[in-house]
Amino acid sequence: MSFSADIITLFPELFPGPLGASVLGRGLADGLWSLNATQLRDFATDKHRTVDDTPSGGGAGMVLKPDILASAIDAVSPAGDSRPRILMSPRGTPLTQQKARQLALGPGAVIICGRFEGIDQRVIDARGLEEISIGDYVLAGGEVAAMVLLEAVVRLIPGVLGKAESHADESFEDGQLEYPQYTRPQQFEGIDIPAVLTSGDHGKIAKWRAEQSLALTRQRRPDLLGPDKS
Repeated sequence: MSFSADIITLFPELFPGPLGASVLGRGLADGLWSLNATQLRDFATDKHRTVDDTPSGGGAGMVLKPDILASAIDAVSPAGDSRPRILMSPRGTPLTQQKARQLALGPGAVIICGRFEGIDQRVIDARGLEEISIGDYVLAGGEVAAMVLLEAVVRLIPGVLGKAESHADESFEDGQLEYPQYTRPQQFEGIDIPAVLTSGDHGKIAKWRAEQSLALTRQRRPDLLGPDKS
C-alpha cells in the first residue's frame, strides 16, 4: 500500500504545487504515493460557508471552528485510519530528518493547514492532532509548511529517488551536515576541484568527506554534535 496524504485546507488549489514536479511528481504519477486536498469550507453549515469565529476572551484575528474542522477530519480520516493526524503549527515539535523518515515508512498522513490565529484547542485534543513546526517563524497559513513536510517525507519513500544512495550521505542522515560537492569543469574561475576527489583513492575521498562534514557541522550547527565532537 502506497503512502497516502490527505490535506485539509482553505486553498486546495495550491496542491500539488511543487509536489507535482520532478521526481516527486513522477512518484505521484507512478502511484508510489497519493495526495488529496479537501476544501474545509465544504463542511460549513451556513450559506456563507463560515469556518471561523472571534477568539473567546477577546483578541485580534479569527479562530477556526472546532465543529467544522472535526467534521472535515472525520470525513477524510474515519475510525480505523492508522495515519497520524498532523497540524502544521509554529508552536509544534520541530520537523527533523528522523521524523520525516519515520513518516515515510508509515501509511501516510492527514495534514491540517491552519489559517488566521489558529484553531480551537478542543479539536486538537479531541482528534489527537500532532503539532509539527518547520521553523521558528510564522507563516500566513499551513499550506507551504505542509508542502515542506511532504517533500521531506515523500523523497524518502522507496523508489521515489530511484536509489537509496541518493540520500544516504545527505545532511542530517548521520547526524552531521553534508560535505561540499563538486563537479566538472575541473577549474572554475581559477579554482580547482580538490585534488583528493579526482585521485581515485576511495579511502582518502571517504576520509576527506568525513573531515569536511565534521568541520562544517562544528562551524554551522554545533548543536548537532555530542560533547565528545563539538
